[in-house]
Amino acid sequence: MRSVIQRVSGASVDISGRRHSEIGPGLLVLLGIEESDSTDDVEWLAAKISRLRIFNDSSGVMNLSVTETGGDVMIISQFTLHAKTRKGNRPSYIMAARPETAIPLYNSFVNTMSGLLGKKVATGEFGAMMQVKLINDGPVTIIIDTKEKE
Repeated sequence: MRSVIQRVSGASVDISGRRHSEIGPGLLVLLGIEESDSTDDVEWLAAKISRLRIFNDSSGVMNLSVTETGGDVMIISQFTLHAKTRKGNRPSYIMAARPETAIPLYNSFVNTMSGLLGKKVATGEFGAMMQVKLINDGPVTIIIDTKEKE
């Protein structure tokens, strides 16, 4: 699993010209799933993101997690995070999981994150054409890939 995590002041997602969901301060997580991903990846990544200390404490130091701040989380599926661009100019998405693999893992990730936060998380719609709007706070943007655990 590959994720782009952005600390936001707010974010929203529109589908077919209608507001699907929105959040206040918290995290926007773009999530790419590949065929070799498993529930172990889901659990590890959700726990890691929920504990990332990227919110400012009272001293202005990034020392708090989204869990500690009570912030919101929005999770958007994004297969293009697995684009391969080594050859030519047209990205290849061969590493991205097919829907029959990706959808259950995406739903599991959403449910796991919701459980860790103790509240519902906002989502997009898997496979839909979405317009995602965000106000990147900081900006703070972090990339985590479960295949490259440090």
